Amino acid sequence: MTITTNPTRQIADPRRWWALATVATAQLMIGIDLTIMNIALPSVQRSLHLSDSSRQWVITLFALGYGGLLLLGGRLSDLIGRRRVLLAGLIGFAAASALGGAATGPAMLLTGRALQGVFGALLTPAVLATLAAAFPSPAERGKAFGIYGTAMGSSSGLGVLLGGVLTDYFDWRWCMYVNVPIAALAAAGVLYAVRPAPRMDGVRIDIAGAMLASAGLMALVFGFARAEPDGWDAPSTFGPLAAGVGALVTFVWVQIRVKGPLLPLRVVLDRSRGGSYVAVFSLATGMFAALFFLTFYMQNVLGYSPIKAGLSFLPLTVGLMAGVRTVSPLLARAPVRSLLCPGLLTIAAGLALLGLLRADSGYWLHVLPVFLLVGLGTGWVLVTANSTATLSAGADRAVAGAMVMTSQQVGASLGTALLSTIAATAAARHHHGGGEAAVHGFNVAGLGAAGFLCVAALAVFLITGPRSPQP
Repeated sequence: MTITTNPTRQIADPRRWWALATVATAQLMIGIDLTIMNIALPSVQRSLHLSDSSRQWVITLFALGYGGLLLLGGRLSDLIGRRRVLLAGLIGFAAASALGGAATGPAMLLTGRALQGVFGALLTPAVLATLAAAFPSPAERGKAFGIYGTAMGSSSGLGVLLGGVLTDYFDWRWCMYVNVPIAALAAAGVLYAVRPAPRMDGVRIDIAGAMLASAGLMALVFGFARAEPDGWDAPSTFGPLAAGVGALVTFVWVQIRVKGPLLPLRVVLDRSRGGSYVAVFSLATGMFAALFFLTFYMQNVLGYSPIKAGLSFLPLTVGLMAGVRTVSPLLARAPVRSLLCPGLLTIAAGLALLGLLRADSGYWLHVLPVFLLVGLGTGWVLVTANSTATLSAGADRAVAGAMVMTSQQVGASLGTALLSTIAATAAARHHHGGGEAAVHGFNVAGLGAAGFLCVAALAVFLITGPRSPQP
């Protein structure tokens, strides 16, 4: 997003910082909605008479629509234009939120949540493409992506906090209604600050690729969501997982042969981008599982109220902001591998501390350090990955950015399902019951996740390599 004064010189758009504030607000809204309904679920279940088997769909349907359609959203951004897609996504997200908030029964709420995911998938790639286009200068790029990374990374903890406050003091419906004024504010910002971008020549929708990618990603997210309640050997788990893997293998085969692929393989085969995607996938696998465990630990073991539990997540944001502030000035100077790997190892250290938690552990000495370390590493990795993925991507900018969030969504779904299963199995085998058994399960899963993050850091180090272009 630049203003051209002559063929050889471009000056920065004076409204670029307003554009940053706008798209960061839009992404913060989407990120909050990934977790805001978690604490509200008991109230939702009582209000709408949801069965135990159907309540998880309030969370899963959002994840299905969002995770499955991000790549298609990236191509639509290129085809229709970033500004139009941003406005359509914000209007659609607000309408879906209003529909869910006004729900008179389960079907109406679930429809609203599914549509939130669909319009969120339309928004996110356009957000990243707008941000990358607005800040091509390395001097400002690090600061801009640092601000965006803070909004993106802190959204999960803020969602838990906001969900607790709105549910306790107002009504669970405000967990949906709150998006309407936020989306309206962001839409006004788009109209003011985001300039129309010309349609990219030669962009077309790869229908076969879009269907395969969406079906494959949705099947993976669904299979992972069913793993914890149904077990990994249940047909409802391994069936969708097998179908998802098959669809994605076929998707890669189609992308090699089709003329205008949905996801050009050059995007993921670039070593810096490939390492960034692996890093974000690994980060999400550990981070979201840690937040899931700590939510239950604070409420079920320490006896915190929803609001107190939500407030306890604030150090996560503090750590994240520290990570963002530290890494942003380094983006233009340091190799990708020297930024991603320390971030992953910092998260691993936080997860290792989760492995030392006990039923009688205190918040300040045992839980707070986990939040700080996980937040610090998350900020470090997210800023680097988002900047690297969209740097010099040209016509692939939107879909390259969409792959970051796709990696995060699949990693979050896998981490929550796999590590929850490990925790439940370890808890069932513990010789004590109750809180001690649950905490033992968290210990085993936390240590396993820490080991996985260490292996991931090594893999990213090898993938990015010394010859990778620097961000």
